[in-house]
Amino acid sequence: MQYVFKYILLYSSIEMLVIIESNPEIPGGKPIIKGTRIPVALIYELFGLNYSIAEILREYPHLDRSVLLTLLMIGKDANENLMNVDIDEILSREV
Repeated sequence: MQYVFKYILLYSSIEMLVIIESNPEIPGGKPIIKGTRIPVALIYELFGLNYSIAEILREYPHLDRSVLLTLLMIGKDANENLMNVDIDEILSREV
C-alpha cells in the first residue's frame, strides 16, 4: 500500500509539473494551467458543479481534453489521500 501511495504521489507530481504552473504575476500566484490564465481551482469548481469535459471545452476551447483528464486524476488522488486528514491534529503538532 505504501508503495502504491508513493507511486501515486510521484506520478501526480510529474503530471503537475507538466500542466500546472504558478507565477506571482498571473492571478496572484495561484496555480494555473500552463500557457493559460485559467486557475486550476476554477476547473475543479466546474467539475464540482457537474460540468462535463465537453462543456468545459466549449467554454475554454483552447484547453486540451487530456489536460482536463489529468487534472481530474490529480484531484481525485489528492482527495482520496487527504480524505481522513485531521487538519486540527496536524496543526496541534506544530512547534
